[in-house]
Amino acid sequence: MSTPAILTAAICGAETTRLMTPHLPITADELGEEAARCREAGASVIHLHVRRDDGTPTQDRALFQKAIDAIRRRCDVLVQTSTGGAVGMSADERAQPLECTPPPEMATLNAGSLNFGDDVFLNPFPLVREFARRMREKGIAYELECYDVGHVEACLRLAQEGVIALPAHFDFVLGVRGGIQASEENLRFLIGKLPAGCTFNVAGIGRAQLAMAELALKLGGHARCGLEDNVYLSKGVLAKGSFELVGKVAELARAAGREVATPAQARQILRLG
Repeated sequence: MSTPAILTAAICGAETTRLMTPHLPITADELGEEAARCREAGASVIHLHVRRDDGTPTQDRALFQKAIDAIRRRCDVLVQTSTGGAVGMSADERAQPLECTPPPEMATLNAGSLNFGDDVFLNPFPLVREFARRMREKGIAYELECYDVGHVEACLRLAQEGVIALPAHFDFVLGVRGGIQASEENLRFLIGKLPAGCTFNVAGIGRAQLAMAELALKLGGHARCGLEDNVYLSKGVLAKGSFELVGKVAELARAAGREVATPAQARQILRLG
């Protein structure tokens, strides 16, 4: 019997704006309502960023706390906070969500630096080690964010150092300008580098989102979708929210012979708790 498919909804992000889509949730209540809609559509994990009221990205702990509380009041999803934030933020600023009470169940751990469009997303080894240490101390599980092949190699090196433990859960982000691009060949290559027992998630950027989600599900992995990475349900048609994209990916999972994981099943697959 195939493993249930974990669907992660990236509902906000740091780069998407209301000019790109009027359906972007910004306030804590909007994030909570969108999370509930995504849960209803099949998501078991919410990948969370927050914004100030004017829509600018922030890693402010208090705003993360409000958003997490709003989500937890409405549904039982696993909340995964970003420690990536936005390009240019300091390490201490990016780490603020780890200080929420209680701590989030999961957070992202970016494995390495890369050109990110016309900017540079900095994740030197000392910063990655420090974020991993903070997560260990608070019992927060990590999802290893890999935008390129070298990031997978970096994770293997960090495991040898004892910074992270294997098996672990990887997220392959495919299609960032400056990282590895979205193709079946690249995804199969990345999967082939994973140690035994590891699980993987795929986040396709832009028009690659649904195609990469479908491929990941067929290859036994899990899928991320949502307005952070893609605002279109089909060519020229804006998704009315991340929940519509989740619903589409849930259909792809079932077509691939995979049931959609509940939050409880997701926690078990991800070895939480």
